[in-house]
Amino acid sequence: MSHHIPVYTTLDDWMKQEAIPFSMDAPETFRIAVDRLIVSLGNSVDLLGFGEALHGGEDILILRNRLFQHLVEAHGYSAIAIESSFPRARVVNDYIADRGPASYEALQDIGFSYGFQGLDANRELVEWMRQYNASASPRTQLRFYGFDSPTSAVNTDSPRHTLHFVLDYLALFGGDSGQQRRERIDALLGADADWENPAASMDPTQAVGLSAGATALRVETEDLISELHIRRPELIARSDADQYWEALQYASVARQLLNYHAVLARQADERLAELLGIRDAMMADNLAYIVARECSRGKVLVFAHNSHLQRGKVQWQLGAQVIEWWPAGAHLNEIFGAHYAVIGSGVGVSEANGIGQPEVGTLEALLTSLPDPALFIPTYQGEGLPIADIASLPRRSDSTKNPHYFPFTPASFTNFDWLVMLDSTAYTRGGLPLP
Repeated sequence: MSHHIPVYTTLDDWMKQEAIPFSMDAPETFRIAVDRLIVSLGNSVDLLGFGEALHGGEDILILRNRLFQHLVEAHGYSAIAIESSFPRARVVNDYIADRGPASYEALQDIGFSYGFQGLDANRELVEWMRQYNASASPRTQLRFYGFDSPTSAVNTDSPRHTLHFVLDYLALFGGDSGQQRRERIDALLGADADWENPAASMDPTQAVGLSAGATALRVETEDLISELHIRRPELIARSDADQYWEALQYASVARQLLNYHAVLARQADERLAELLGIRDAMMADNLAYIVARECSRGKVLVFAHNSHLQRGKVQWQLGAQVIEWWPAGAHLNEIFGAHYAVIGSGVGVSEANGIGQPEVGTLEALLTSLPDPALFIPTYQGEGLPIADIASLPRRSDSTKNPHYFPFTPASFTNFDWLVMLDSTAYTRGGLPLP
């Protein structure tokens, strides 16, 4: 923080003194609120996280879009990264740069993961970025990234695409050995369906990640990475720095994806926690690459679920089991320090998402007690706030429909630099039906 941290005796005092109310229906109040938030963070932040309390909050997505637009227009932001596949998002970035696909329809099924292509707010974000770039100079054009791993709870991508990206890059510079390596890698890859078998997510015996071919493929991938490192000066001179670092990042993603497949194939009590940890570590590595790529152009906004961007460990109740792992935000805090800041979001009510009125005494009830429909409020990472009041906060009820909704907890004060609270949210336009 760039200013003195005040001390408050109660959470009521904290809220009344620090809350910055705004309304999405009054754009000027929103811009003023964002300006105050950004000024409070100081000039050191290169990566600003904006977390969503749930997948399925339409008003949070609208807020994200307007936040990014204002950050671009007033605060030097040049890129956004969303919780979608890192390799897939490249085609979206090509579209907003007016190369590649001619329409959103042509890219939506290949440019996103998790069904996010169907969300109207994502389409509106992409189209706004494309329109902005149409009148921007090449240096000031915006960039769109996915930063997620090419994995999911059910399907995990074959490493073919990421490995071929690197092979195609090296092929630009000729050599018979490159063709021989491609043939070896293709033979080891086999059928994509074997890698992408959804049954492997729950049954390690269905996974191929520890087969002789997969093990040999991991060695080939290490050799690819070694060649990229050894030939760095030559490859940058013969292509350019952006192309080189992108190829190296694709090679790194391929390596981590193969590690993920190996864990999928192991019988272990901590298997799920390790898989979730690998995914978030990949997220953090991708964001470190994205920030490095953007450092000479501007700052980066990253948007994902609160649980991925928070600083503290994630706890997920799965039946009788509690699974814990370090999220991307914890890694980013170590990588970037004061250059990373994060806003966590919460909602009061969402009938469409099965979220009722927050119970009295919960943080959500406190934050929605003001008359305004939305507010920003700094947490100071817990400093200067009444520890006893925070520790005694009860946790509000979960959603009855949406398993992706996680309420605030006392740890939210240290997990986030700021909170944004919306009184309510609709369900996302274009979202998949809730069960």
